[in-house]
Amino acid sequence: MTAPDSPTAPPIAALEAMFAANRAAGQKAVAPFVTAGDPDAATSVAVLEALDRAGASLCELGVPYSDPIADGPVIQASYTRALASGITLEGVFGIAREAAGRVAMPILAMASYSLVYRRGIERFVADAVAAGLAGFVVPDLPVEESDDLDGACRSAGLALVRLVTPTTPPERAAAIAAKSTGFLYCVSVAGVTGARTELPAGLIDRVKWLRTQTDVPILVGFGISSPEQVKAVCEVADGAIVGSALVRLVAEQATAGPAALAAAVERYVGGLAAATRPR
Repeated sequence: MTAPDSPTAPPIAALEAMFAANRAAGQKAVAPFVTAGDPDAATSVAVLEALDRAGASLCELGVPYSDPIADGPVIQASYTRALASGITLEGVFGIAREAAGRVAMPILAMASYSLVYRRGIERFVADAVAAGLAGFVVPDLPVEESDDLDGACRSAGLALVRLVTPTTPPERAAAIAAKSTGFLYCVSVAGVTGARTELPAGLIDRVKWLRTQTDVPILVGFGISSPEQVKAVCEVADGAIVGSALVRLVAEQATAGPAALAAAVERYVGGLAAATRPR
């Protein structure tokens, strides 16, 4: 990834530079999702470093929450484990801060708006900047109610990624796409997160249409777990988001120890990253 030239560049500049470097190289992005604090903070930092070594373009760092809306059983269980282990919002920012000093890939926090609102928008945004985050994905924030957070993010130079689902009406999808910064998250299927074996019908046409509504990169997530799926998504989109399959891998390897877990993560994500590169 090409780093921004100026040391005072806004956080979103790292994200924009990554996508620009990908375009120049003729490759697409692989964007893993991992849960902060699962199984513990130190291991989360090691996992983020492994993702970076594997060639991840960026990472979504899930902020554990007791009442997730769109997350399937795998990610819900990881949130439960992280909360049981004592992770806090300060702990999540601490993980991001430590990892940001060690990795090249931009890190974005995926958080429920209730956590942002409870802390206060200005404080949450300031804490994110201090932690080295490039922006947020806030899946439960309606576009009609997002002006305050949008304004704070723009002032701080943070991305505020919006989501479009298969059930979003076209006019609303156009409005969401127009306001998304950093990239647009195209949800591949209706329902909750979880690895699936096939990409849904209509996804390619939806991504093509969304390209007419926004200039920001479009990443596709929900249900993507294999290099073959990543490659198929990247034929039309700018990248693929992989969550549940990776979170499951972390859970399965947690008892093997940090080094073995990191090695397993690096192998898995390395295979996904290879599928995004030109041959």
